[in-house]
Amino acid sequence: MWPLYAAGFTTAFGAHGIAASLGAEAGVSLLALGGLLALYDGAEVLLKPVFGTLADRVGARPVLLGGLVAFAVASALYVVADSPGWLWAARLGQGAAASAFSPSASALVARLSPAAARGRAFGGYGFYKSVGYTLGPLLGGVLVRVGGLRLLFAVLAVLGVAVAVWAALAVPVVPPLPKARQTLLDLARRLADPVFLAPTSALAAATAALSVGVGFLPVSGRAAGLGTVATGAAVSLLAATAALVQPRAGRALDEGRLTTRTGLAAGLSATAAGLACAMLPGLTGILVGAVLIGAGTGLITPLGFAALAGGTPVERLGQTMGAAELGRELGDAGGPLLVAAVASLATLTYGYGALAALVGVGAVVALARRRAAPTAPGAGPEE
Repeated sequence: MWPLYAAGFTTAFGAHGIAASLGAEAGVSLLALGGLLALYDGAEVLLKPVFGTLADRVGARPVLLGGLVAFAVASALYVVADSPGWLWAARLGQGAAASAFSPSASALVARLSPAAARGRAFGGYGFYKSVGYTLGPLLGGVLVRVGGLRLLFAVLAVLGVAVAVWAALAVPVVPPLPKARQTLLDLARRLADPVFLAPTSALAAATAALSVGVGFLPVSGRAAGLGTVATGAAVSLLAATAALVQPRAGRALDEGRLTTRTGLAAGLSATAAGLACAMLPGLTGILVGAVLIGAGTGLITPLGFAALAGGTPVERLGQTMGAAELGRELGDAGGPLLVAAVASLATLTYGYGALAALVGVGAVVALARRRAAPTAPGAGPEE
């Protein structure tokens, strides 16, 4: 599992490490900066389902290795060229490469972990991604300060190669499984099934709240007269809480102390409460909001992925993980857009409130499904 955890760290570290440094070092307009930031996420939105399906067809391991190597090559491209035009190409290449190895890593976590330990496996995977999100801006800023943007890209190139070699040596060959022919109607029906839709929606909501917390809590802090250290500590607290909760949530799921429906409902409720707390003025609201958002996303992430793995035919894991990652990317983009749109019409407080209400509705729906499940005709035990 360790090379797969390292792959999760790599995509998170690369995404946030560069994004946090581009504004200061790229020397471009705000419009161009926005385009550079969107390239990575845009490539992931378009290509993750494609590479997830490819992983089912040829095997997740070769797609994982190819993606890591491509990530290293794209990173090295800017190190060698060092020009604004090649920066765009390198960033697009990194996003496309991450689209390959990220869902493949998720699929391999599911394939290589026994069902009884799947929650713990995804908890560990989520933990190391959260570490990458946390350390990316910090270590990326240090590297850029020491050697500029080229040094950061060089480190990412070395990291991609190192993880690829590690995975090639340690990750076993997992051959693709035979599967029945699937039409577009079959795919649409499966993706609309609550078994897929419920955990994916929860994952999208969690990612939306996490993105909003990272992006807008510092804005609230500055409006309250707080310095950069205090606002940075709030964002770090959010990421650290999410990282600490994920392995514990996965372990609780495996040991039967927590069910998927209960955990997702609790995670959505905590996330909504955190966004509501962010509406309060001052440091207390920001810190409590950060902790609750981090705890909610930390609950949802391993439970959501474990539920997807448990409810998907093994031969379709790559496709499912790619589609679920697409849902997360849409949440990552949609959450900040919603908050920004509402804030532009009213205030940031109302933006937090709008997203809190939306996530709260998800929590109510999850609770309603949980209460209805035991009494539904033919319903089995709660998952």
